[in-house]
Amino acid sequence: MRLASMRWELVVAPLVRNKGRRVLSVVAIGLGVALGYAVQLVNGAAVSEFTQAVQALSGEADLQVRGQGSGPGSGFDEALYPRLAKLPEVAVASPVIDVEAKLPGRREPLRVLGLDMFRAAQIQPRLFGDELEDRLDFLRPDRIFLSALAADWLGLAKGGELTLQVGLKPVRLQVAGVLSAGAFRQRLGIVDIASAQEVFAQAGRIQRIDLRLRPGVDARKFGASLQAELPPGIVVEPAQADVERSASLSRSYRVNLNILSLVALFTGSLLVFSTQALEVVRRRAQLALLRVLGLTRAQLLGLLLGEAVVVGAAGSALGILVGQIAAEIVLRYFGAELGAGYFRGLAPAVPFDALTVALFFLLGVATSVCAYLAPAMETARAQPAAALKAGDEQRVFQPLQPLRPGLWLVLAGAALTQAPPVRGLPVFGYVAIALLVVGTILLMPRLAVLCFRKIPLPSFASARIALAQLRGAPGQAGVSLAAIVASVSLMVSMAIMISSFRNSLDEWLALVLPAQLYVRSGVGTESAFLSGADQRAIAAVPGVRRAEFQRVQRLILAPGRPAVTLLARPIEAEHRLPPLVGEAYARKPGDPPAAWVSEIMADLYGLRPGSVIELPLGAAAFADKPPPLALRPGNLGERGMPSFVVAGIWRDYARQQGAVLIERDVYIALTRDANANDAALWLAPGAEPDSVAAAIARIPGGANLDIARPGDIREISLRIFDRTFAVTYALEAVAVIIGLFGLSSSFAALVLARRREFGMLRHIGVTRSQIGAMLAMEGALVSALGLAAGLVLGWLISVVLVHVVNRQSFHWSMEMHLPWASLAEFALLMLTAATLTALWSGRRAMGSDAVLAVKEDW
Repeated sequence: MRLASMRWELVVAPLVRNKGRRVLSVVAIGLGVALGYAVQLVNGAAVSEFTQAVQALSGEADLQVRGQGSGPGSGFDEALYPRLAKLPEVAVASPVIDVEAKLPGRREPLRVLGLDMFRAAQIQPRLFGDELEDRLDFLRPDRIFLSALAADWLGLAKGGELTLQVGLKPVRLQVAGVLSAGAFRQRLGIVDIASAQEVFAQAGRIQRIDLRLRPGVDARKFGASLQAELPPGIVVEPAQADVERSASLSRSYRVNLNILSLVALFTGSLLVFSTQALEVVRRRAQLALLRVLGLTRAQLLGLLLGEAVVVGAAGSALGILVGQIAAEIVLRYFGAELGAGYFRGLAPAVPFDALTVALFFLLGVATSVCAYLAPAMETARAQPAAALKAGDEQRVFQPLQPLRPGLWLVLAGAALTQAPPVRGLPVFGYVAIALLVVGTILLMPRLAVLCFRKIPLPSFASARIALAQLRGAPGQAGVSLAAIVASVSLMVSMAIMISSFRNSLDEWLALVLPAQLYVRSGVGTESAFLSGADQRAIAAVPGVRRAEFQRVQRLILAPGRPAVTLLARPIEAEHRLPPLVGEAYARKPGDPPAAWVSEIMADLYGLRPGSVIELPLGAAAFADKPPPLALRPGNLGERGMPSFVVAGIWRDYARQQGAVLIERDVYIALTRDANANDAALWLAPGAEPDSVAAAIARIPGGANLDIARPGDIREISLRIFDRTFAVTYALEAVAVIIGLFGLSSSFAALVLARRREFGMLRHIGVTRSQIGAMLAMEGALVSALGLAAGLVLGWLISVVLVHVVNRQSFHWSMEMHLPWASLAEFALLMLTAATLTALWSGRRAMGSDAVLAVKEDW
């Protein structure tokens, strides 16, 4: 009983007595788990809800036949529909008009589907109301049904009026009803397909055909055989292809958020490690006494790791609770956009997944155990007789002294930066950053020795003792530095990366916005466009010297890949080449027309200057008419589509899915589509932009145009950028807070471990204020070293982030921009906070307990 009581007193009781440090450890693990769990919940809820929305939209369809482009003249001839419907393998074929329609006065469009009610009902049984009146309303030309989410978003009910913009004209539709919440899980409207063709200027054309196959038909084989028979530019895809495209588009962003959130957990583990390592130093003699009393090494190791399990379990439970609440708040008030505009129009609920809860709970416990493992194993291996002697504490830090492990890790991290991505993700880039951080932390004790020995001893007594202490105990300084180096390097690296991106975006906007005024028919919409008459009216506005019009469309170049954006505008004739990366291709006689592809498209499709690509333009759109000259057999590629030569690769930060730029004259010749979406206006000398903008707004339909100066577009773009990275800023702040917690906890444990030293100093006449100055000096020196190492390591990590992780994740290149002023302010703030933290943590050293502690050596 006596031995058991001593075991309780010497092992378990410290968990209760040292509540402050234990709470910090629990909070550190909890914050890391909360961030990771919340991000995972939001990501999972968004993808899951989008998957269910697509499933509800496609119903029982097995395949979808899609056309290319957007707006009037897009898609393909509706004559293809009866051909497919008559195939023996097809049970039901449902034609679809699919348009992103602009809503006057709103930035976000509304997705509108035009359906054949009788065909669609066989694929989507829950689509329409059960009453005959509802079905008859659907057939009326001026009626629209809204999904429950769309009705709530628009504030409309049955009988209300919805205004859409087609071209520049308003089109008013009466809300015939609101579909049940289970029919569609996103914001959209449903109209009769004949009405959609008339309203959206799609006469004789459709965008998609949903196919439900007969039982026993292999969808993959049938889709492949059907694809071979279809005209170029029409693709056959599984019904769930939209899920793959959208998930692929957002995957890099989601993975980066997950990685960044887990960095906070890693920083928390370093806090736990430093706290536990210094706690073991303080309790070294007590733990050795347990060994003398008969406790085996395995039992002692088990007891210490039991502490780790308790801390990890408490932190995990706290983190899961906080993460669940945080995810609820994010989804309720900010939606599932993930800060970058993905998955708009959804209202997902936070799911409860027992597997995810168990995974993050175990992750928190495992993190705590790993942080405890090294000091626990060293304590269990220590010889009891030696450990009972005063002065043996430094033996704990001896494993941290060797140079090779840290050096090898840093070199391995540098080597892995050259590795290619894995399935489009910079897996080796993440590993390289982890190795650089861990390797640098392992090198800190040796670096502390070199740095502190180079500093001359000052004459001031407190500072002299502080420097002598750091020279004599570099291992303790290295442990104290672990969390602060990790958190500072993370903060610095992300600050440099974000500054580089923001400055590169700002410089890019200056290059791509040379005009004085910009006009847009709609953002991300397909129903709004500028007709030929609208273009002539804008060009004729007094004060407009030159007007350059641009057509924007979406093209699917490969099944399962996100659609790329096609931009058609005057280029070479107006000397308006995009901002090229690298050398341009010098076209040769006989080459096809030129195309300029973005970096993203070049990476995704393996293109370089001089490559020949085929774009699905014109061939499908005019399969029923004599093709224009550019589409005749001699000018078509191997797949029967117009071919282009890549004249250059350009930098584009606006379209993550990739973009291709061609001459507008070539586009019009191929498609016979003379409409436009945007206009860039150069003004006559003396013309005022505001006056010209007001004149444009007075032309027919001009009130529905978005008109902005380059400075306005730049301000909006940078505001969107800052909103996108708001989550990143929050994650960085948490990691830095954990780093400060780590420094505080480390110094508190270090002060308790040195109580006898402080007691002796008090006995020989050193005052409390002098001991406080000594601790402040130690905190300042250790923090300065940690900040210096963190700044250098952060710069190295930022190089990896900019040129490896960002390049492999998003395929954007950018120039390095160091925010010197922000980094200097951050370093000064951190140094001050760390010094005050060290001083505050050492307040107990100046009390009477420290004086009495010297009796332990007498």
